[in-house]
Amino acid sequence: MSVLVVTGTGTEVGKTVVTAALAAAAVAAGRSVAVLKPAQTGVAEGEPGDAAEVRRLAGPRVTAVELARYPDPLAPETAARRAGLPPVLPESVAETARTLAEEHDLVLVEGAGGLLVRFDGRGSTLADAARLLGAPVLVVAAAGLGTLNATALTAEALRARGLECAGVVVGSWPREPDLAARCNLDDLPVAAGAPLAGLLPQGAGALDPAVFRRSAAGWLSPALGGTWTGGRRAAGAEPVRPG
Repeated sequence: MSVLVVTGTGTEVGKTVVTAALAAAAVAAGRSVAVLKPAQTGVAEGEPGDAAEVRRLAGPRVTAVELARYPDPLAPETAARRAGLPPVLPESVAETARTLAEEHDLVLVEGAGGLLVRFDGRGSTLADAARLLGAPVLVVAAAGLGTLNATALTAEALRARGLECAGVVVGSWPREPDLAARCNLDDLPVAAGAPLAGLLPQGAGALDPAVFRRSAAGWLSPALGGTWTGGRRAAGAEPVRPG
């Protein structure tokens, strides 16, 4: 079984686009891929969610599964409570991921927000699902000022639960990185206690899907199925343009 859990240091750090890049690189290498979104919040019924966006970018060969959807853009537990709907349970996440892994080479489980966002009234989180699966967790972080503390806290929470950090990926590397972002290329692995495993260029999610699929492996390290070996140019982190 090959399952990778994808979390972020917070919201809007690029988890979905990183998940799409992981899926695209795996498909390009001939692997079958499923993406599981346990709890989709802030999206109305019938609207495409994060799993659908991953499939749009990575291609129709990706299996996309969503366990629950709540309309309010809130933490899953709060959104479920407000909607009067059952919460997502980590046991359900783990069971679904295992079932998908029986028919796919790689299963990517994309969380909502950060690692310890609550799923239910018991205080269950994505970390509990990862523990049940025995799966490594990839941390998606921001590039600039403030990211080191958030990354260190996430990594500390993983260690406290006996979970493996598969590395850190910068979800959106700026076209014109400031001093903090440039220094963070060296400091993020120290904060995480795990390798810097990729950089996605700012605007990657706005690329034409065909361009995205061709480029994805160049943004990720070999450990994640890519070809990136470090450095801003090697990551394809120069400005990108849609189309």
